[in-house]
Amino acid sequence: MRLALLTLLFALSAPGFAAPAPFYLWQSKLDGGLTCAQTSPGEGWLRLGGSFRDAGCRVPY
Repeated sequence: MRLALLTLLFALSAPGFAAPAPFYLWQSKLDGGLTCAQTSPGEGWLRLGGSFRDAGCRVPY
C-alpha cells in the first residue's frame, strides 16, 4: 500500500519539474529574414542561434 501511494505521489508531482521548450533564432534562405520560434518554421529556414528563454530571442539560457 505504501509503495502504491508513493508511486502515485511521484507520478502526480513529476509534471512540476517540466520546463518550457527553448526558442531558437531562424533565418530565411529566401530573403535572409529572421524569426524566433521553438520549432522550425519550414524547409526554407536555417537555425542560427542557440536556445533562448523568451519569444523575442533576447534572453539566452
